[in-house]
Amino acid sequence: MKLKHLQHILLILLLFMLSILMFYYPDSTWKSGVRGLAIWWDVLFPSLFPFFVISEVMLGFGIVHFLGTLLDPLMRPLFRIPGSGGFIVAMGFASGYPMSAKLTAKLRKDNLITRSQGERLVSFTTSSDPIFLIGAVSVGFFGNPKLALTLALAHYGSGMLLGVFLRFTTPKEEKMNMQNEAARKISLKQAFQAMHEARLKDGRSVGLLLQQAVTSSLQLMTVVGGLVLFFSVILEVLTVSGIMSYLAHGLEWILALIQLPPNLGDSLIGGLFEVTLGAKAAATTAVSPMLQAAVAAFILSWGGLSVHAQVASILNETDLRYTPFLLARLIHAFLAAFMVTLLWRFTMGASSSFINLGIPVLNPTEYMSKWVIFTTSLSWFMYMIGIMLLLLLLKKMKQIITTLKNIQ
Repeated sequence: MKLKHLQHILLILLLFMLSILMFYYPDSTWKSGVRGLAIWWDVLFPSLFPFFVISEVMLGFGIVHFLGTLLDPLMRPLFRIPGSGGFIVAMGFASGYPMSAKLTAKLRKDNLITRSQGERLVSFTTSSDPIFLIGAVSVGFFGNPKLALTLALAHYGSGMLLGVFLRFTTPKEEKMNMQNEAARKISLKQAFQAMHEARLKDGRSVGLLLQQAVTSSLQLMTVVGGLVLFFSVILEVLTVSGIMSYLAHGLEWILALIQLPPNLGDSLIGGLFEVTLGAKAAATTAVSPMLQAAVAAFILSWGGLSVHAQVASILNETDLRYTPFLLARLIHAFLAAFMVTLLWRFTMGASSSFINLGIPVLNPTEYMSKWVIFTTSLSWFMYMIGIMLLLLLLKKMKQIITTLKNIQ
């Protein structure tokens, strides 16, 4: 009780200090607020809002239940998560944070997943969208499209690897229940039946379903926009006041102790709060290209406190806890950075420096149009679903071959 009281006092003092800084630097506060609003409108809104609406409609029509039944034979043995989690994997990797948190919270509210499954699911499916990773980071910040493959394999690959690791944290009771359930076979008939039953259970007309999907999506986008703007302002006032420099110097001292270049402090402190700032700083840090890419992968996988606040606000509507998500972000960040060092020689060759392509460093609002952002994210989602279905097809073919051998 005393600890909770102390936390409230510290929070009040922190907010009071931030308020003073905002009044002391009104010009920086205004400009950073406008910049945060531009990022929300030009980048986040076109990449997230359509998918928020589409996901709500797909849930209402039972398409998620259809995919869940099909993907169940793949998701349960691999991640110990129901097949509906496959839809969240595809959506999360295609649209970026905080899409998977929103969908996971929805499945939890509908009792389609347990609390443990929801916490594990949101932990490994929260990721950067491919548009930002390729367009902004690889091409815009580093000026090297070749780096996109390395960052994508490290970022998404470590996310999937994290999901496999987290399966071993499944509670014993839940593990026994999943073992007692009969292994489902791939069946289109059962998938269509599940979709039909889900549609009948939902019962809303198409017009009402679309209206509620747009309304709930706009509400969530407003929350996301507010948090992006808030952290943009906070980060700016902390920078102009010199507080960020003091934090960076403290981190530089820690990095020196563990035999890492101290000048990584600025990029890591920036990435602690916001992904864009940290990734941009990593691209200009005077270290080896491999270390620059590893730091960028670390920051992309960590997500920044702005993303953490978005996810926490969504999870707060359910019984899903934030602490497992926080720990998973740290593990994902270190795994991604480590995978960059492993993949570097194979994906980037023996070159010790990036090729200067003459591409200017871009702001997130400049690297792609709204239409390209949406269509590319949609294509990425279809690719993810296609890969999962291909794996299921290969599994089905293996079952057929095994059956034929037994007959012979």
